[in-house]
Amino acid sequence: MILFILLISFLFTTPHLLAEAPFVTRGKANILSTDISPGCQGSRPAALGTFVGPNNNTILVPADTRFTNGKRFHDLYNQCASITPTNISQVNIESMEITTIDPDGEIITGYILCDNYCELYINGILIGTDPVPFTPFNSVIARFRVKKPYTIAIQAVDWEELPGLGSENNNGNPYHAGDGGIIAVFSDGTVTDASWKSQVYYISPITSPDSVQTTSDNTRFTYQTPRNISCGDSCYAVHYPIPANWMNPGFDDSDWPKAVVYAPSTVGVNFPAWTNFTSLWGKNQFIWTSNLIVDNLVLLRKEVLGSTHALDDMLDIPSFDIQFQDQFIRIASSSTHSNVNVHLYSVLGENLGSYSIPHLERNTPTEITMNPPKGNYLVMMMLESQGIPLFFKQCIMSY
Repeated sequence: MILFILLISFLFTTPHLLAEAPFVTRGKANILSTDISPGCQGSRPAALGTFVGPNNNTILVPADTRFTNGKRFHDLYNQCASITPTNISQVNIESMEITTIDPDGEIITGYILCDNYCELYINGILIGTDPVPFTPFNSVIARFRVKKPYTIAIQAVDWEELPGLGSENNNGNPYHAGDGGIIAVFSDGTVTDASWKSQVYYISPITSPDSVQTTSDNTRFTYQTPRNISCGDSCYAVHYPIPANWMNPGFDDSDWPKAVVYAPSTVGVNFPAWTNFTSLWGKNQFIWTSNLIVDNLVLLRKEVLGSTHALDDMLDIPSFDIQFQDQFIRIASSSTHSNVNVHLYSVLGENLGSYSIPHLERNTPTEITMNPPKGNYLVMMMLESQGIPLFFKQCIMSY
């Protein structure tokens, strides 16, 4: 096997563009590991490979991740760990550790499904890494405390069995190109949609480097969609250098294109990590770049706007965490309050009941017994003092 390495050079007018000149490889990568996560029955081998880059640097494929040394997400559904709840009510969310970024921030819970692997950063701090790099498909939970505005950054990877060729075995065909996709729903109302930014940094397999073109909005668009590509071991791959500090709030993503939205049916999610929690995902969509099939390493960013630190300090606005657990709502607050009213509405606006909490102690969860039908709800919490509303908080929850 002869490995061909090609470097495509372009003349650019700015150092920024020059730094993102693509590096092209042809053929398989050198195998670094045949499986970085062995031992799970029914899993695909998550192989890892290397190429020698243009400056004798090492390029890891499909990605350089924190899988071996980063903290893990909490499991929502993970067959490899024998965590297989049939619905969200069987998940003990309150027992899960919270990563504190801002001690006086809001507790936010995120539910994420990655096809195949992802890592989550909040304000540049690693919150969690996916415990399953390839398959069987899993879903995860992230919990963190942060003040708004804050920045979400995700590294997402469509893993491969043949490093450098972007392919996996499908019914005996080792050169089948899989697809990616990620969906996330956060308790503060943030969801994956077209408001996110996304950019691809590893594209494979392609029949020719000319298949990749950069459009006016800096989309690295590939004119190729077939899953079974005939070039086999001679397929090409395009690699872009990962920008430094891409996960930090101050990183300039203004030249990144908007994320592309995909329906769950397009991504093909028909496994329990998805189907057991359809009420949780709701009608939210997956996102990726312009090509689900050959775009294998994708970076995504989202700035979540909201109250500034100065406004929080001036008004002493509390932070609430609201969770459905079995037959009750569990509520916790970052500070002590009296006369808290909770109003529960359906997504259609139907009033399903109001509940009063005479006293809510700081960081001490309070439970409200309830028995609503299964479904999605808009929960509105109102903080009152002497009958005067001081603070409202609302979020979409599933029961």
